[in-house]
Amino acid sequence: MKKNMGSTDRGIRLFIAAALVILFFSGQISGLIGTLALVIAGIFVLTSFVSFCPLYVALGLKTTKKA
Repeated sequence: MKKNMGSTDRGIRLFIAAALVILFFSGQISGLIGTLALVIAGIFVLTSFVSFCPLYVALGLKTTKKA
């Protein structure tokens, strides 16, 4: 599993995940949309920590710096 996410991409994903969690726990989003937001936040955090996004592989994308 090669890394395909750069540090900027990882930071943006972590920021979005934090925003979704805050919106959920502050009551701004709830129900099915709130649950989906938490799932997406979890996926963003996981992919940020491992620096790998399976969707990027399927789309042929990379946000890492070229060596």
